[in-house]
Amino acid sequence: MQATSELLPQTTVRLSVSHSPSLQRREEKELCKQVKKIAEEGKVAVRNVRRDAMEKFKAMKKNSEITEDDLKNCEKDVQKLTDKYCDEMDAACSAKEKKKS
Repeated sequence: MQATSELLPQTTVRLSVSHSPSLQRREEKELCKQVKKIAEEGKVAVRNVRRDAMEKFKAMKKNSEITEDDLKNCEKDVQKLTDKYCDEMDAACSAKEKKKS
């Protein structure tokens, strides 16, 4: 075993990682991009839930389970919730950007 280790070249590598300001800025920009992407995906998911809810309410109206007034009220309520959660995602994304700077 000793003979084979004598034949193989021995090298020692020292790797030093230092975070330069430009590297940190790039990492922060990349993180912000990821946060924006996740927020946008979240908003799309909320809008999809809104669409599904609206379809169900319209089906209920068609089956005479709810009145036209109930349908309009449900649509308003769902829109308010959609706006609320989209605004919360925007606020969280903005807070992350402000924290970065």
